Order: sequence, then C-alpha cells, then structure tokens
Amino acid sequence: MATIEPPATARARRHRALAPGLLVVALLLGAMAGSLAVGSARIPFAEVRDIILSRILPTGAAPYWKPGLEAIVWDLRLPRILLAALVGAGLGMVGAAMQSATRNPLADPYLLGVAAGAVFGANLAILHVGDILGPATTPLFAFAGALGATLIVLSIARLTGSTTADRLILSGVAVSFVVTACANLLILFADQRSAANVMFWTLGGFGAADWGVLPAPAIALAVGGGWFLLKRRDLNALAMGDETATTLGIAVNRARLLHMTAGAFITGVMVSVSGMIGFVGLMTPHLVRMAVGGDNRVVLPASALVGALFLVLADIASRTIIAPDDLPVGVVTGVIGGLFFVLVLRKRTGA
Repeated sequence: MATIEPPATARARRHRALAPGLLVVALLLGAMAGSLAVGSARIPFAEVRDIILSRILPTGAAPYWKPGLEAIVWDLRLPRILLAALVGAGLGMVGAAMQSATRNPLADPYLLGVAAGAVFGANLAILHVGDILGPATTPLFAFAGALGATLIVLSIARLTGSTTADRLILSGVAVSFVVTACANLLILFADQRSAANVMFWTLGGFGAADWGVLPAPAIALAVGGGWFLLKRRDLNALAMGDETATTLGIAVNRARLLHMTAGAFITGVMVSVSGMIGFVGLMTPHLVRMAVGGDNRVVLPASALVGALFLVLADIASRTIIAPDDLPVGVVTGVIGGLFFVLVLRKRTGA
C-alpha cells in the first residue's frame, strides 16, 4: 500500500496535494452553505447568511425574515450539517488508518464489524440500560461494543492464522453478521415503540442533531484523529509490511491494537450520534490515495475532509429525494458505497 520515498519526493508530493486540499475545503464550505438553504422549506441564501450573522454578531436590528426561519436554520439545519461533517471526517480518517494498520485496502469500520459492535452497544444502552451514566451512556456503550467487536475480529484472525488481508475481511464480515443479529435480538425484546425509533436510527441519519449532540463527536475526532496524526509515520511503516515496521523499531502487534482501539473509539462515538452509516471509511481513503498517493501525512487529513464533504452531500440528498420526508443517510451511502465496493473488487481482480 505504501512505498519508501526520498524526503524531497515526499515533500514535493505534499506540496502538489495542497491545491486539491484547498479545493476540497472550498467544496465542503460551499456544500455546507448550500445545505442550509435546501430542504422541505427552501430559504434564500441571503436570508440564511443574515440569520447566521445575526446569531454570531448580533446588532439588535429587527429581523426581516419570516418567523420560524431562524429556528430552522440555526437550531435544525446548522447542527445537522456540522454533525454530518464531523461524522464523515471521523469515519474517513478511521478508514484510512485501518487500511494502513492492517495493510488491507478493503478495511473500514463497516466491513470489520466495528460499526456493528457500536450499534450493539448503543442499542443495549438505549433499550435496556438507560442513562445510568448520564448523556455519556450511549457513546460509552457504543465504544465498548466497537472495541469488543474489534478484539473479537483480531482474536479470530490470530487463532485461525488468518493474517492475510482478504481473510481478515472475512473474519470481520462474519463477526459483523453475528453482532448485528445480537443487536436485532435486543430490538426484538424491547418495548415496541422504542424499538421502532431505534430501527430508524440504526439505518443512519442526522435528524436528531442539535447543539447538545455536537461536543461528543467533536471531542472523539480531536482525540482519536490527533492520535492518528501523531502516529502517521508508524501507520506508513505498518502499510509497508510487518517486517519493515519491525525493522524501524515498531512493536507491530501493540501498535496495531492501539490504532484499532482509537478507530473503535471514534467509530463508537460517531455511531452513537448518527446510527449505522457504512462505506464512508472504505471509499474516501481510496479516492484520496488516487489523487495524492499513500503518505498518511497527507492521506489522513485529506480523508477527513473528503469524508466530511461526502456525508454533507449525502445528507442533502437524503433531505431532498423524498422531501418533505427524510431518506436515511445510511441508505444513500449504502447504495453508493456498494457500487464503489464492486468497482474496487473488480480492480483488484483485474476484471
């Protein structure tokens, strides 16, 4: 997945990645701005701009917009858009890190069973445990479920000697099926009204977003993403193979476990606030590597930006395809991601 490059070549590659990075930032900001104006109620962009400015820099002037539009923009759409960007950034970065840590271009939280474990933990907290730890209950249980699924996948891979990339994926898919079945059992034995709400949440979406939801994913992205960026050279070494990483002084098993734990932490928190949204971590690193190469010093932040852009656009689609109702974002990403997965497999087989 990665090759050793001379320092001058690596610097030149990072400089060439600057222009595409700025373009993605501009596209992300444009998509976020456009997302504020579209939906079941279309609002002129000039009014959106003035509503936000009046909140950030209040002047005391009387609003000229219709009553209720401010609540739609500031209390409903803006938190939703920010949550979509945070979740997309987190899942994109986790996918890039997992693909390097496992040296597996098909690794992502969805396929490795991490997301399924997070859903199981979140379902357990919501349906059967309650807020015993306050607002942190669901994120903590989701993280515990994600970490548990990660450890099971790694244990199965080690016990069966399934250390190759394809076999690790198969182990993850098997664990994902089992854990998903257990999560469905939690729904089956729960109160039917709560179960219906959780079922919609399991499909993935940002309809429950508000300002109080944003701190948890923001902290998870800052902590987990900061860890990946701090260890980006180690991830480059792991992507070149265990022997190379060992030669460079890296304790391979320990490093891989720590990276998978950080990925489980981010995934667990993101799933707890948005539900099951798959394939973001698979697609975005592939697209980024096609544009800028395999250096994680570039790939990690770029995957976060592209993941954020992708989920903001997917959320726009989910709010407009069957407006005024919402289509679950997980359905949108599932369709796109499934097609992308087929293309990746076709490329790998040389078909």
